Amino acid sequence: MMSMVLFASVVRVVDGLPLSASTDYEQDKGLQETKKQVKALSKKLSQFPDRCTLKAGQYNINFTCCLGVGYLMVCTENYPNVLAFCFLDELQREFIVTYDAKRVNSAVRPYSFIELDNFIQKTKQRFNSPRSLSTKINLADMQTEIKLRPPYQLSPEELGSINGFSYHTPSKYKGIAPSQQLDPVTLPGIVSCVLSILCGGLNLLRGVHAIESTIQNDDEDLNYVIAFFLGTAACLYQCSLFAYFSVWRNSKSFLAFALICLSNMYLYELRNVWQILFHVTVGAFMTLQIRLRQPQGKAPDYNV
Repeated sequence: MMSMVLFASVVRVVDGLPLSASTDYEQDKGLQETKKQVKALSKKLSQFPDRCTLKAGQYNINFTCCLGVGYLMVCTENYPNVLAFCFLDELQREFIVTYDAKRVNSAVRPYSFIELDNFIQKTKQRFNSPRSLSTKINLADMQTEIKLRPPYQLSPEELGSINGFSYHTPSKYKGIAPSQQLDPVTLPGIVSCVLSILCGGLNLLRGVHAIESTIQNDDEDLNYVIAFFLGTAACLYQCSLFAYFSVWRNSKSFLAFALICLSNMYLYELRNVWQILFHVTVGAFMTLQIRLRQPQGKAPDYNV
């Protein structure tokens, strides 16, 4: 069987109300039975971890849950896991950008957001032709996340009502994900973290003084205060990214470094060149150390 995405749907987790779904014309009996399992699973999403896979014959059902909304898809059993969850990730991001929580909670009729079907169909076509994908959709980050926090493998028995009997296993999901450990801290990493905290502290101190100056002089620029505090937040956020694993960690560290550069560019009237160079250099050094301190263990090759 050809490796491909066959069906996708979006549901409200609290009651399983279908919000949108892909339009398909497949008449395969096995697929129709699998879609019945998707419908039953939609009503029980709150009982399972936020990322799961269910093997249903020659098909796989994958789903993720976020902010009270569940994203489910059916694919052939040989479809790569990393692509399946990248597909769900794109669907989730599009839904969050398009619909707010108020609209989701107030939805009464099934398929209230059926217009999302156009996006689902286009995304299905892209993911059914991996070689034609315009970008690599951050496969490396998703591979790492799946390695460190693999989807829970559901069994039909755990769905309970699908087979007509009750099966309670709420406590077994606690702690199923492996600890997300990073490589050991090196001396340059410690130095960069200390320097980053120092820069954050200097920004915070200057920000407090800027507030006092603004209060005393009405003509002072309040934007200087904002720039100092943004610089503080960026420095401390980089320290957090260095210490703990996070999805899209490298991208986040680069954005934090960009914020450090922008805030220092704005503060050029209050700082000399050497001060600005020091802050930017420390930010760049911290970004490099975050990049070098990777999760332990190499992410597997998912043949994509």
